[in-house]
Amino acid sequence: MTKVQELPLTTLQFYATAPYPCSYLPGNIARSQVATPSHLINPDIYSNLVQAGFRRSGQFTYRPYCDNCNACISSRVLVEQFRPNRNQKRAYKAHQNLQSRILNLEYQIEHFLLYQQYQNLRHSGGEMDQDDQSQYTLFLLQSRINTRMVEFRDGPNDTQPGKLRMVSVIDILDEGISSVYTFYDATEKTASYGTYNILWQIEQAKTLALPYLYLGYYIEKSNKMSYKSNFKPLEGLIDNHWRLIVES
Repeated sequence: MTKVQELPLTTLQFYATAPYPCSYLPGNIARSQVATPSHLINPDIYSNLVQAGFRRSGQFTYRPYCDNCNACISSRVLVEQFRPNRNQKRAYKAHQNLQSRILNLEYQIEHFLLYQQYQNLRHSGGEMDQDDQSQYTLFLLQSRINTRMVEFRDGPNDTQPGKLRMVSVIDILDEGISSVYTFYDATEKTASYGTYNILWQIEQAKTLALPYLYLGYYIEKSNKMSYKSNFKPLEGLIDNHWRLIVES
């Protein structure tokens, strides 16, 4: 596994943030390591950084750097070996009529309203349920790499486009797709939009002949982050080496 100090990143600097409350494990204190300056992080360098455990939020590129905790494990699905389980097949079948459209990053009020609804219904009381247009833009619409926005709609009728159900932001890397963020119609209580979205991304990686789908950080003891173990085989970055953490 390539280590950060071995990367051709001589012009980048890495610093540790001040401690802050962990968003995933209540009572824990977290820190991040941040790569700067952001304007020098081009697609090739960012691909290397992702392989070394980094992710991004807007133009902020970071990885966990906690003093007494290593619960956050960078994770990726081996797309060619992935086989959906029964529940995933059911989710795919239930939503296979959704129509996807790949867009460049752009602000659309319809997307923003769906984002607000999602945050209020799924993450009320969290850090992002009060995000305004500026915060939304900084989080999802700012990128210096190969990023796409994908919207999913019901099939259109004769007079208007289908209802917007889900929006996903993805980065296209040298060796895979990185799933940045997804939000969806949370009023549909029986829907499995999140599962369907990951299955869609796996298929896209296969189509592009990319071996990995990067799902961000897997945290075994966090309900928000442990779902990634359902997508097998799953590799995790442990001690600077990618190794299987969930087998098929």
